Amino acid sequence: MSANRHLGRIIALQTLYEQDFRVECGDKGFNLTKALNRNVNRYKETVDDKQFIINLVEGVAKLQKKIDAIIAPVAPEWPIEQIARMDRVVLRIGSYELLYASDVPPKVAINEAVELAKAFGGDNSSKFVNGVLGTILRNKEEKKSVKPKKAAKKAAKK
Repeated sequence: MSANRHLGRIIALQTLYEQDFRVECGDKGFNLTKALNRNVNRYKETVDDKQFIINLVEGVAKLQKKIDAIIAPVAPEWPIEQIARMDRVVLRIGSYELLYASDVPPKVAINEAVELAKAFGGDNSSKFVNGVLGTILRNKEEKKSVKPKKAAKKAAKK
């Protein structure tokens, strides 16, 4: 299943990269669903979990502005539009899986994103992706651990 999901992430990366490129180039007629279907069909013999790919692509596309807003303060020396396109798309996928995909363990989300960055990014992409996603995970965990403390303090005051 994990090897199949890895291929699914590659297909999602292909699709989201195409979207990022074509939209940035002003392609008003770009249809994400058509691109996704075309890319999934290329691998129909080897992909079992098509729904995983669909959920990943549609989730990243739907939440892209939110995800970019989460990535931006974690990589302040790199405005989102200045991050290399491949790294930006990998970060969006990894961030989506970290923050919104409850069926993907955090370490798996980070490791898969790092592997995508190694395979398709530049020389330093994997370190950059690992650092950004590691910080996003720490921030997420800190928020979770802060909430119970606040609730405990309120309860102690009563």
